[in-house]
Amino acid sequence: MKNLLFFVVAMLVANLSRAQWEPDIRLTNDPAGSSTSISNQWNIAASGDTVHVVWSDTRDGNEEIYYKRSVDGGLTWGADTRLTNAPAISGHPSVSVSGSIVHVAWCDLRDGNGGYEIYYKRSDDRGASWEADTRLTNYWAGSFNPSIASTGLVVHMVWYDYVDYNWEIYYKRSVDGGITWKPDVRLTNDPANSYSASVAATGDMVHVVWVDYRDGATGEIYYKQSSDGGVSWGQDIRLTNDPDTSRRPCVAVSDSVVHVTWYDTRYGNAKIYYKRSADGGITWGEDTKLTNDPDGSRMPSIAVSGSAVHLVWQDDRYGNTEIFYKKSDDGGLNWGTETRLTSAPGVSQYPSLTISGAVIHSVWTDFRDGNGEIYYKRNPTGGFPVGIGNDSENNSHQQISFYPNPASNSIHIRLRNNSNETSFLTIRNVLAKTLLSKQIWNVETLVDVSGLPEGIYLVSVTTNNIQVNSKKLIITR
Repeated sequence: MKNLLFFVVAMLVANLSRAQWEPDIRLTNDPAGSSTSISNQWNIAASGDTVHVVWSDTRDGNEEIYYKRSVDGGLTWGADTRLTNAPAISGHPSVSVSGSIVHVAWCDLRDGNGGYEIYYKRSDDRGASWEADTRLTNYWAGSFNPSIASTGLVVHMVWYDYVDYNWEIYYKRSVDGGITWKPDVRLTNDPANSYSASVAATGDMVHVVWVDYRDGATGEIYYKQSSDGGVSWGQDIRLTNDPDTSRRPCVAVSDSVVHVTWYDTRYGNAKIYYKRSADGGITWGEDTKLTNDPDGSRMPSIAVSGSAVHLVWQDDRYGNTEIFYKKSDDGGLNWGTETRLTSAPGVSQYPSLTISGAVIHSVWTDFRDGNGEIYYKRNPTGGFPVGIGNDSENNSHQQISFYPNPASNSIHIRLRNNSNETSFLTIRNVLAKTLLSKQIWNVETLVDVSGLPEGIYLVSVTTNNIQVNSKKLIITR
């Protein structure tokens, strides 16, 4: 009987990531337009069970930045929160979260200097309350499309700017959780235009990608890294070399593996491409074409958790723009089949996604209701890499191990923790509901699981509010 149950559970795990996308949830409901960002910023971020979404909205007669959160992993959502209140346009927001601190950046015209400026706002209580707006740029020309990332108290932001009479990529950082900011750093310096930057960070490694026209009439994807938390920067690296334009790159990182996606028209119509580096951005593999349909695929957004890489994009293959999803379970080496996430009469576009634990969260702009509204969808178990065994070993200094697995009434848990920080053990079910949470140290701990029914669970360890390791647990009796 136990062997049969183990086989059934194994088969269930192998199919969870493709079978568990839940129904769409409409997040906004107003007669004016609501839109996620047209560029490659993230409009959704999550930490633990709290999910944060930002968008631009014209319900007030002027385009403003709005925010919404869920504190139960995306099952239910709170009220809309208006983050800006200025007489001019505020648009193209980007959000990042590290522990309890939520960071939002956007473009704003309130200063009347003829161009957009970059503004920033923070919450230090998981989005319950918000501090005042902070103006981060002060130039005569336009500053556009910020992309923001955070790790611990260090916040990284990139954008493109015309202050040099040429569009260039700029960078700014905060080392105290967004309270104060260091001076702007110009990352590119070439006679052609540079656009659409995206940033990702882990530890002291910061990775930036963008579109650059220095090589001729068509844009190529370029990459740059910092190994000291944004203090100094390496050389520009050209990632693409094809006869047509590459657009809207998006970058994600897990440990030393860097993942980049973009869309490309090298074969006549737009397709999604992917590239990876296994050594922290030093060397890069070949371009991988991820879509192959006769209509356009655009606006990819990528997120990673350990070896599981997740991708969403908008696709025109069925005569209507819909949101699609694809996953790799081995760090981008191989990719599974595509999953169509939307099937509505209106256009679905500008998707963004994030991962927290086992849960994949995606948000996009949808016109099924006659005007642009914000929609959300989640997969409560899709963050698991397929198969039985370890889910992630994405921090060599801190790892969790436990036995037996499968378990019956108790498990022995040991945490190898070289960080000397307080750690917490969490056990969640496949619906991402937290069933157990307790503090642990660098010793073996006996945990009673007799009250949990048979099934699959995610056991994770969190240090300093950042999840660093997770594994699957199977309970059988």
